[in-house]
Amino acid sequence: MFSALKIPNYRLWTAGALVSNIGTWMQRVAQDWLVLTVLTNHDGTAAGITTGLQFLPILFLGPFAGVLADRMNKRKLLVITQSAMGFFALCLGILVATGTAQLWHVYVLALGLGLASAFDAPARQAFVSELVPSSELPNAVALNSASFNLARLAGPGVAGLLIAAFGTAPAFLINAASFVAVIFSLVRMRAEQFQPVTLATREKGQIKEGVAYVLKRPDLLMIFGLAFMIATFGLNFQLTNAMMATDIFGVGAGEFGLLGTIMAIGTLGGALLAARRGKPRLRYLLGGAVGFGIAAIIASVMPTFFWYAVMMVPVGLASLTFLNSANTTIQLGVDPAYRGRVIALYVVVVQGGTPIGAPLVGWLGTEFGARWSVGGGAIISLIAGLIAVAIVLHQRHRKPRTRAELKQAGYRLVPSFGH
Repeated sequence: MFSALKIPNYRLWTAGALVSNIGTWMQRVAQDWLVLTVLTNHDGTAAGITTGLQFLPILFLGPFAGVLADRMNKRKLLVITQSAMGFFALCLGILVATGTAQLWHVYVLALGLGLASAFDAPARQAFVSELVPSSELPNAVALNSASFNLARLAGPGVAGLLIAAFGTAPAFLINAASFVAVIFSLVRMRAEQFQPVTLATREKGQIKEGVAYVLKRPDLLMIFGLAFMIATFGLNFQLTNAMMATDIFGVGAGEFGLLGTIMAIGTLGGALLAARRGKPRLRYLLGGAVGFGIAAIIASVMPTFFWYAVMMVPVGLASLTFLNSANTTIQLGVDPAYRGRVIALYVVVVQGGTPIGAPLVGWLGTEFGARWSVGGGAIISLIAGLIAVAIVLHQRHRKPRTRAELKQAGYRLVPSFGH
């Protein structure tokens, strides 16, 4: 289950990422709480705008970031992006600690963090393939998810306790310090142990090449479309949990942070199961999508805080099963020469819809009640999952085609992408 950890560079990466991810989850909780309860009077739209601004840059810069990830030494690029993100967290922490923070400050710094993240995400995901051989890549991707969700177990709960005791400033300052761990791990890696990779040369039309590559791959198009719908309308739980906690259940910062921790039990379980499976399967991708929609719909109608929190476990398990299956399938099924650009486009699809979805979900919760902010996104996610299942079933019932015909139609035949 942990075979990728035998590789020294990957061990360093995982350790640094775990510390940084704890800080990231602390900031996510603190930022939503700051906007909802300190800078506004439970304004879900303002919280949605903040989240949207943080993900807006990837929508426009993602393709350029992917080209840069294919061209540039990824370790050097990550040192730059991680330093920038730490700087923006530090600025927000200082503003809050000195009592000078205003809503527009949060908007500006969220946008700045988004700019750095737009270049960080494609490089960070593609970098894993340089740390481990292809035989260990599924395990490494799953362990990355496990690390992220282990941090999700600790981060929100710690943030909730800190907010209740000292306010939101410590969470931002701790997050700023946590980026040092990633930078330290990058600097300590041994270059001679990296997997060989050929950097793309600087040429015109490289973004168009990446888009054309995806458009010729029906398997990727289905994954991209499904991921867009679920991520845009369903995966807004930093915002929707805050609204459910304050508006429906009337609980405080500690309980709000606890929701994120409980959800992480499900996502961590999903990540560990994925690491145990090793190879992605289509049934897990589709089952995760449909299961997420069903679980989130049930969660939206739970009568008490306790039962809503309980439902966060299957919600987290299903969402991680879908996202990990999608990520691993893309990593394994894409030509290495296009990996950075395809991953960047995938990140655009997953994160770029947030500027649309988060304000819409926030408005839905403000106008019709917080339950609709959860349930509305869940219904859309379920419909998208069922459509994908219908497409796959339709393809299976058509006359079987030869491998040559499948390749000509644009399907990349990856042995690990079984049913």
